[in-house]
Amino acid sequence: MGVISEIIKKVFPSEAMKLVKKAGGFPRFSRIEFSYRDIKFEVTDFLSVAWQIKEIFEDEELRFNSDVPAPVIYDCGANVGVSAIYFKKIFPGAIVKSFEPDPEVFSCLKKNISQNNIQGVELFEKAVWIKDGKLQFSAEGADGGSIMLTEGKKIEVDCIRLKDLLAKETAIDLLKIDIEGAEVDVLNDISGELKKVKVLFVEYHSWAGSPQRLDQLCAVLSDNGFRYYIRSINSVVKNPFIFPMPSKGMDIQLNIHAIRKQDQGFNQ
Repeated sequence: MGVISEIIKKVFPSEAMKLVKKAGGFPRFSRIEFSYRDIKFEVTDFLSVAWQIKEIFEDEELRFNSDVPAPVIYDCGANVGVSAIYFKKIFPGAIVKSFEPDPEVFSCLKKNISQNNIQGVELFEKAVWIKDGKLQFSAEGADGGSIMLTEGKKIEVDCIRLKDLLAKETAIDLLKIDIEGAEVDVLNDISGELKKVKVLFVEYHSWAGSPQRLDQLCAVLSDNGFRYYIRSINSVVKNPFIFPMPSKGMDIQLNIHAIRKQDQGFNQ
């Protein structure tokens, strides 16, 4: 059935995959407007956002259940707002707090929330970090901007300590952390507040030439009562024993979904 399913997908591509194919014909890192379903988007990079739409709206990789009408959602690494708009579609009463440090990307995020008449989304033009202040940020022009990159256009951005924000909350229904390499530092810093979080999504990035810290990330999750599911994305090398790993850029990129053990029926 798996092979047949893949053939059907190729012959009859979904609306999102049609969008991905269309986006592939446009120049990368250029501003463009388009629509998906009833949603209007302005973006800084058509292709990366098209893939986000497929993963979030079609594959529903961030779907979760809530027993409250107004779940609290922290969207760290909001990009142009695909995830924030998705959350408001499935939970109209959700309280969403979106963080995006890249000024060009943030301008699209702000416009997309406004032009689609989305209410209940608080926007922060800041990077989440382990302290308040300023950071050097490499603006990639799409969804790969990072404080960890040494290449690319360097700009100074504001940063805010995520721990201080979470400390003010009584409960967080979903914490999404997609911050291109800063995730381990931030998770270590907020460890004491994770008891308030029901489900957590984090994208882990391993940079070639730097120590791998996946063990630290997983330890924080385990220590705070989470059971997690890990999936590799954008595999760099298919045969690591044969072909050398890259000497720069990312050598590992993982999606990690974590949920409290008691919510999955496991004993602590």
